[in-house]
Amino acid sequence: MSITTAEAARQELSEFKGQLVAPGDSAYDEARTVYNAMIDRRPALVARCTSAEDVSYVIGFARDHGLPLAVRGGGHHGAGLGVCDDGVVLDLSPLKEIEVDPRARTVRVAGGCVWSEVDRATHEYGLATPAGIISTTGVAGLTLGGGIGHLSRKYGLTVDNLLAADLVLASGERVRASDTENTDLYWAIRGGGGNFGVVTSFLFRLREVSTVVAGPTFWPVEVGAEVLTAYRDFLPDAPRELNGFFLFGSVPPGPPFPEEIHLRKVCGVVWCRVGDDTEAAAAEMAPLLDAVPEPLLHGAAPMPYPALQSAFDGIYPPGDQWYWRADFVDEIPDEAIALHLGYGTEPPTWKSTMHLYPIDGAVHDIAPADTAWSYRNARWATVYAGVDSDPAGAERVKRWSVDYSDALHPYSAGGAYVNMMMDEGQERVRASYRDNYARLARIKADRDPDNLFRLNQNIQPAPRT
Repeated sequence: MSITTAEAARQELSEFKGQLVAPGDSAYDEARTVYNAMIDRRPALVARCTSAEDVSYVIGFARDHGLPLAVRGGGHHGAGLGVCDDGVVLDLSPLKEIEVDPRARTVRVAGGCVWSEVDRATHEYGLATPAGIISTTGVAGLTLGGGIGHLSRKYGLTVDNLLAADLVLASGERVRASDTENTDLYWAIRGGGGNFGVVTSFLFRLREVSTVVAGPTFWPVEVGAEVLTAYRDFLPDAPRELNGFFLFGSVPPGPPFPEEIHLRKVCGVVWCRVGDDTEAAAAEMAPLLDAVPEPLLHGAAPMPYPALQSAFDGIYPPGDQWYWRADFVDEIPDEAIALHLGYGTEPPTWKSTMHLYPIDGAVHDIAPADTAWSYRNARWATVYAGVDSDPAGAERVKRWSVDYSDALHPYSAGGAYVNMMMDEGQERVRASYRDNYARLARIKADRDPDNLFRLNQNIQPAPRT
């Protein structure tokens, strides 16, 4: 009589110190749930790991039994890469240690942390490391895919501030990757996703970031062409201290936004100017604001950096239906702006949105071949995110995202930011790494020749010779 995967794990993993959760357990539904409610998968086992040793045991169990292995950090990825059907979920969420060294200006972060936890710890010392724009996002997933956010123009991507990482490989071996140890892995994990091992600890460089001048400026959607055209011309020449991503969307229906503009369709810029100098921020924003009609709202003001990082958390809580597509963009011609107006001004729900994230400035200081993240010469990363809290709207938001993306893709640079891709096929993954893919495939063949870590934006091992 055959036994279940969970029964086998409980028999074989005698030294495992974490929690094993199986179908039928009271904690099962919570353990298998990820951020995107469009994803509903039923793993045979969820292993909540409390140490690198636990991680090694679970990797060995999945490998030896030939089971699919999903690795979950924050569970935020739109494609639901942190959970699988009929396999093993290696859940890092119990790994929560954070150690700040204010003198060295570094922070060591365990693989199960989310960015809000890191931001709180580092903010006590007036420091931060670049991350994304939603603080409930997992540190591991965002970092390994690159890490675009509010500080990118000034301080680069998250991976540009990654000094070292501790990994458990497909063999179960525990290694450190840095610029002096396992340098092939260090190169690969800076943008190559979860293809090479499970990262149990990250060491980041910290920057002097405490107060920022930040917040949204909203214009009526009817002037979207004027604003996007002006933004396109303005942003690349703006000082690096000033970041601002463009959006089409709707005003959230609650504070701090004035009630008279709740749910109004808008275009906008969400600003982040490093430092608390409001006069300098105003002067740097002025060329754009002076070139376009008066906004409905100009909300840029001094605030603690963690307040900006968490500003979207309440708007986008776990449990919404999500479908997104993405592209890198070199230029935004007038023809592309016309298409943006056709789709961006008619979102299917108030939560659905398009964002253009700047990726110039400090991101361009690093050559495309210096890390796995290859689109160093692109100017923006675009995401088309269809979002609905109602499951009945899932197909509608998916259709909008796909149609929007398909219409604008001819004006893209070819690939996309892997953290904002769904399951779109191997050619799309190759396009997103360009000339770096072959090197990544060779490292994959060396470190994970059987492609155990394949439930991701997968880099396939190079053929053995």
